[in-house]
Amino acid sequence: MASEEVKIPLSYKGRPLRRKDNLIYYGSMAEKYIIMLQVLATKKVNDLDVATRVNVQLQLTDPDLKSRDRVVKKSEKDSLYAAIDVASVWLDRALSGK
Repeated sequence: MASEEVKIPLSYKGRPLRRKDNLIYYGSMAEKYIIMLQVLATKKVNDLDVATRVNVQLQLTDPDLKSRDRVVKKSEKDSLYAAIDVASVWLDRALSGK
């Protein structure tokens, strides 16, 4: 029998990460806010694409709003690490009501 592959979801600081092409969603759609990270530019480092420009957006998850009305806060960072770091802080603050 072939062994079943167990998929462990990717997460950062206890929240799920989902990727679709150059978009990364951080957080859960079940909560009021989610973060959308969009990789705008990359460079090759040893055959690996490394993000050099990342757009960060704190968004409401309300499906009744138009996409431009969902954006609460946005910024642009020069690395994926810097982007996910600020995203984590924004999401924590937004979900705690501060």
